[in-house]
Amino acid sequence: QVQLVESGGGLVQAGGSLRLSCAASGSIISINAMGWYRQGPGKQRELVAAITSGNSTNYADSVKGRFTISRDYAKNTLYLEMNSLKPEDTAVYYCNAYTPTLRRLYYWGQGTQVTVSS
Repeated sequence: QVQLVESGGGLVQAGGSLRLSCAASGSIISINAMGWYRQGPGKQRELVAAITSGNSTNYADSVKGRFTISRDYAKNTLYLEMNSLKPEDTAVYYCNAYTPTLRRLYYWGQGTQVTVSS
């Protein structure tokens, strides 16, 4: 089992910045890749950024150059640094962990709301 708890969401003006955190606990050693997803109002959940156990990263085109994903293995925490935020970044942001050695392949956090005002 893996538990994921996000924090750091909030209300920010366009052009501002936020840093999201995702604290992982439980069977940490089972976690391979991790990622951030988001779901805006009336939209499907989409991948924002992902990072592998080898620290390779991947970003959605809409956030490239503005968002940075990172992982602190000592703190068992995943981060998403978000800069130059736009109103279209408004969404609930979810942390995800890929656990290929466990019976359950994916774990999700409860989500944290990010609202960007224009």
